[in-house]
Amino acid sequence: MALQESGQMYLESILVLSKTGKAVRSIDVSEYMGFSKPSVSRAIGLLKSGGYITVSKEGHLHLTEEGLRVAENIYEKHTLLTQFLIRLGVSEETASEDACKMEHIISDESFAAIKKHAGF
Repeated sequence: MALQESGQMYLESILVLSKTGKAVRSIDVSEYMGFSKPSVSRAIGLLKSGGYITVSKEGHLHLTEEGLRVAENIYEKHTLLTQFLIRLGVSEETASEDACKMEHIISDESFAAIKKHAGF
C-alpha cells in the first residue's frame, strides 16, 4: 500500500508522540493533529491494514518496522528542512510550516543533496 501524505503525517505524529515515553493512543493522535476522532480512527484502521502500525488490546499504537522507517524518514526531512530554512533567515514558524509541505514531495536525491550541502 503506497502511503499518501496524510498517512505519512499520522506515522510522523505517532513517532513524535512516542518520543515522550508515554503510550500513544488514537485520542492522543487526534488531539496532537487537531483531527476528529472518527477521522483518526479511520486512518488508524488503514495504517493497521497496511502493516504500518499495530494496536494493542489496550488501544496503544505501535509502529511496525516499516511504519518506523517511514516515520523516521519524514521526521528527519521535516527537522532538517526546518533547520535549513531557519539558517537561511526564515522565521521558525514559517520554516516549520514550509518544511511540513516539502517533506512529502522532495525526492530522496534532492534531500540527500541538501543534507550534504547544509553539512547535516
